[in-house]
Amino acid sequence: MKTIITTAGRPDEQSLQLASEAAGILGYPIVERKKQSVARIQKAYEADVIVAGKNRFDLYKIGMNEPFFFHPNSAAFRLKRLINGEIDPLIEATQLQKGDTFLDCTLGLGSDSIIASFIAGETGKVIGVEADAAVAFITGKGLCSFPSESEQLVEAMSRIEVIHSEAVEFLSHQPDSSWDIVYMDPMFHTPIKESSNFTPLRQAGMHSSLTGEWMEQALRVCKRRVVVKDRFDSPVFEQFLMERKSRPNTKFHFAFIEHEKCEHEK
Repeated sequence: MKTIITTAGRPDEQSLQLASEAAGILGYPIVERKKQSVARIQKAYEADVIVAGKNRFDLYKIGMNEPFFFHPNSAAFRLKRLINGEIDPLIEATQLQKGDTFLDCTLGLGSDSIIASFIAGETGKVIGVEADAAVAFITGKGLCSFPSESEQLVEAMSRIEVIHSEAVEFLSHQPDSSWDIVYMDPMFHTPIKESSNFTPLRQAGMHSSLTGEWMEQALRVCKRRVVVKDRFDSPVFEQFLMERKSRPNTKFHFAFIEHEKCEHEK
């Protein structure tokens, strides 16, 4: 399926500039909006559509009920809880510390990378890898430009480097033991109905299951822990002999393999 770029219904100079910027980076053609609906443009060009609005990008893939766009989502209130001294399950599972390196193999909206970036701080390093080019572009732009009154949130988002790549491909080019934490949050094998805010991401992003090759590369690259987030009933925890952090009354769990286990697997 091809992708095209258009502007808001009533484009202004900013919308035109954003459309041009997206086209330059993604290489997709620009189509004049001419007050047409997105659905009509999709049908006419048989293509997915990225809309460059006044202050954000929306991705409408054919068949999507709602557009995909960047928003820090749960990261905003999770960050407030961390600042207030509460424990975040991601940080508990990863044991991430200030100055650490964190490789997010499944960036999506970047919520977990934002939390990791806050903890790792200025001396740390966070990279988010995203397989879908449009999602990587929209999330990357959003991380750099989303307005917020929270200085901590803005700083954490701005430190994340976004890379468009297949996870296994990116991992295969990383040196042995080069990342403190390697993190993977593949699309849950069965959607969680309560998480309707992630529906656009599920429809927009690329779906891939955690494979043996993927885990093998993650184990090779990790220095301390490989961490996976998935549904409570996912088979991957047992498949890869991971230590699970069970969370009562929650639909998703974290699991990990320590560095010593990584070395054994190698």
